[in-house]
Amino acid sequence: MSIDFYLVRHAVKEKNVGDVSITAEGLEQAHATASHMKQMRITSIFSSPLNRAKQTAQVIGNATSLQIIEDTRLRERANWGDLPGQTFQEFVEMWDRCTKERDFLPPIGDSARMAGQRLSSFLLDISVQYRLENTVIVTHGGLITDFLLNEFSQEELNTKHPNFTIEQSNLVSECSITKIRLDSEGFKFVDFASIAHLH
Repeated sequence: MSIDFYLVRHAVKEKNVGDVSITAEGLEQAHATASHMKQMRITSIFSSPLNRAKQTAQVIGNATSLQIIEDTRLRERANWGDLPGQTFQEFVEMWDRCTKERDFLPPIGDSARMAGQRLSSFLLDISVQYRLENTVIVTHGGLITDFLLNEFSQEELNTKHPNFTIEQSNLVSECSITKIRLDSEGFKFVDFASIAHLH
């Protein structure tokens, strides 16, 4: 028995501090993703509690007639606005250091390694807790790459995209779909950051 997880990055968000919403462009992306998912016999949808993810998930939920299950383990590594008074430049510098030094613990949020472990444990937990088949996980680009870097070798990551580690922060587009299969042998990397459904 295997489970297919479709890791969906949230749609385009507003460029502002805090728990922002998706934009009009993002809403179009979410609807295109929902149309694609409607054809795939999706059995469950889980979402990060941040607005941009919840709104994306809700569009998919409406199209597939499925309830959204929120889980804090699907939140991003860190979010601009979580640390009071932090400027955007300071946030970017903190983010970049976390990306380069995977065990660096920032003043707010998780290290990159911890974030990736959080997603791994979440996927394993729900595979036991629920009867899952084709499962949509609406989350964040950083969390997806943090998970991939934990679970797969550099060689395998580079078959999906050359220089994966160096370019990781620019690889997961909004509403892209990364497919991961879980079976008795563990996680399998099936497809990475596909945006074919958006065109």
